Amino acid sequence: MVIPSGVVVLTDRRIAARPLPEVVAAAVSGGASWVILRERDLGYAERAALAAELRAIVPPGRLIVAGPDPLGGAAVHLAARDSVPRCVWVSRAAALLTDTQQEQQQVLVGRSCHGFPRLLVEHYVTLSPIYPTETKPGYGPALGAKRAAQLAGDTPWLALGGVDEARRVAECVAAGASGVAVLGAVMRADDPERVVRQLASEVAA
Repeated sequence: MVIPSGVVVLTDRRIAARPLPEVVAAAVSGGASWVILRERDLGYAERAALAAELRAIVPPGRLIVAGPDPLGGAAVHLAARDSVPRCVWVSRAAALLTDTQQEQQQVLVGRSCHGFPRLLVEHYVTLSPIYPTETKPGYGPALGAKRAAQLAGDTPWLALGGVDEARRVAECVAAGASGVAVLGAVMRADDPERVVRQLASEVAA
């Protein structure tokens, strides 16, 4: 199972400076390694169509859908209170057959956490907010990178919230983050490709 790492971009079409597929394409060109499709306010058909459109842009298997329904894919990112979806349990049961191909078809599961992760089948978590964030002002208190690392323990984690400059990226990676998850800094950017390229170079460093 490949765990999300590098720069992971979360979508929000409502604040995007350009049409969402254009922003995502630019982010991928800049080095975004994964994309988490949010847009949970959309109806099922519209959201499924958007997921299909983004899968044509994002590297294969690297689109994660926020919420319990993977919308035809094999990766979900659950909110703190979301139940583990049935498709995850089914894929885990298939993996117990120890067939390599079936094992590769397991559903990747992430979870949003704001404190100590209490996990069942999740492969990774986002911990937030690491720093104060414009996207959710007053949401916190900010954990800081070191505290987030302590909370995560051995669980792979992505730093989310205010990770919008090289210094903060470096601090999170040094603390043990597998990568950084970015929303506002990319969605609002006039040049999303440049923003992601700068952050990705710091993760790689």
